[in-house]
Amino acid sequence: MALSNVKQLRDAQPESEKITINLGYVDLGRIDLLVQEGFYSNRSDFIRTAIRKQLDAHGDAVNTSIQRHTLELGLRDYTRADLEALRDAGEILHVRVLGLARIASDVSPELARAVIGSITVLGGLQASAEVRKALIDRIR
Repeated sequence: MALSNVKQLRDAQPESEKITINLGYVDLGRIDLLVQEGFYSNRSDFIRTAIRKQLDAHGDAVNTSIQRHTLELGLRDYTRADLEALRDAGEILHVRVLGLARIASDVSPELARAVIGSITVLGGLQASAEVRKALIDRIR
């Protein structure tokens, strides 16, 4: 059974993930100078811009990898109804998402365990603590 409620990230405006990086003082000073000169509004703006430029530069490689790994791109929601339909059809779901995968809060750990065979997410996975615990051996 194919589920087709994939949304592109730019359309959905999903939540973001905070990351931490370590930079040398000289690099940090150079970033601060560019901010001071008005090239960027703040350090985060510079870092986001630099990351986007690198992702654009490697866009073909990313697209090839997405196709090779058969990943769904964007925001992917798994509702209780979706998982119940798969369970009733006797199907096992292998979640493969590049972006954000969300398992609805009303999905029980038992239902998730009965239907989800594996989870591979490059980006973020949102699920209740109970569902995460039930699937810990299936999350890669």
